[in-house]
Amino acid sequence: MEESEVMQAIMGLILHSGNTKSDCMEAIQLAKKGDIQGAKEKIDLANQSLIEAHHSQTALLTQEARGEKVEVSMMLIHAQDHLMNSITFRDIAREMIELYERLGEE
Repeated sequence: MEESEVMQAIMGLILHSGNTKSDCMEAIQLAKKGDIQGAKEKIDLANQSLIEAHHSQTALLTQEARGEKVEVSMMLIHAQDHLMNSITFRDIAREMIELYERLGEE
């Protein structure tokens, strides 16, 4: 994998992870307003972005598995940090939506 392809994968991680977090934040705001269906749709969008982020990560992991060393850079660390935070944020958003849904049933 060329250096430009590695950077493209890293930027894909950052972009899609950021989209995941943004969609989750919007989902929480919708749930807060009582729009549980809209919130769940935003979580679905977040899940799609997360899949795309994982595709970027998989490209880097595949390269490493083939014996082609991936240089650990601040950009790569930053990208991985974004991915892990977006996964955590998505999980918390799901829980919050479930809570708002339960509150709305009372």
